[in-house]
Amino acid sequence: MTAIDDRRAAGQRTLVRMMGLSVAAAVVTIVLKLAAAGITGSVGFLSDAMESGVNLVAALVGLWAVRLAVRPPDLGHHFGHGKAEYLSAAVEGALIFVAAGAILWTSVRRLIDPVPIEQPGLGLALSTGASLVNLAVGVALVRVGRRERSIALVADGRHLLTDVVTSAGVLVGIALVAVFGWDVLDPIVALLVGVNILYTGVGLVRRSVTGLLDAALPPEDAARVEALLDRYRAAGPVDFHALRTRESGRQRFVYVHLLVPDDWTVKRGHDLAEELTADVAEILPGAWAFVHVEPIDDPRSYDHPMAPEDVAGGPGPEEPPGVTSGV
Repeated sequence: MTAIDDRRAAGQRTLVRMMGLSVAAAVVTIVLKLAAAGITGSVGFLSDAMESGVNLVAALVGLWAVRLAVRPPDLGHHFGHGKAEYLSAAVEGALIFVAAGAILWTSVRRLIDPVPIEQPGLGLALSTGASLVNLAVGVALVRVGRRERSIALVADGRHLLTDVVTSAGVLVGIALVAVFGWDVLDPIVALLVGVNILYTGVGLVRRSVTGLLDAALPPEDAARVEALLDRYRAAGPVDFHALRTRESGRQRFVYVHLLVPDDWTVKRGHDLAEELTADVAEILPGAWAFVHVEPIDDPRSYDHPMAPEDVAGGPGPEEPPGVTSGV
């Protein structure tokens, strides 16, 4: 196993552990928030608990998606299973819509018929404890998710941090109810919670759909690849064209045509393609590079129907993971 493979395996184990932590945090917060809702009778606390219920389901789906996404390529999935993470984010967004609908419906009913809140102090203490758990775990998930390039982990972490903001609004609302006796604030706060998590759901679904459509690499990653190719050009006598990129969950793919002198042997071109592949994996850890070798003076080398200047899309017919060297 190479050093790159070791890094991939370590990153995969980290993702599974972090999603397990998310599941545990969701269970703890649900218990605390349901206790707060049951003691106080507050629809605001109830809406907060319902959102944590969504967190639990989303964390379970995320755990499944991460376990699936880290599986290596197989005969039926030559490029691996990375897109499972986008499915997780889409499911989480859809669940948020369901929770928001339930919260809004309950809030409207309570707004029409307000009910006094009981023992608000104890409810506030329990909800605060749940929020602190979500804050710690959410920050950790986002930090690790960005480092490991996991959309499932980042999405779950952002959801937890949104839950913290939501809970803070609920806490303020319930505190005002306790101090001033404005019972109508309770359902109003719950309504705001519902609208807020709807906004979060839209963002998650939009990002997952973008990923499923094989988006190109971010500009900063593409710039690294271009800089690497420029170094090869400067060393000569080679050139490149038809550079295309895409990402699938944590996986990144780089496709490029390597133009070499006509008198080069197949082995010499292949050796340079292998060297380029290794360099791409160094600047973009875990990335797959697909290098096609062509003679630089052959006009047919430039007649490529899927070149970026011809179409705004991803690669053509896909090849097995690794390097394809051809003439």
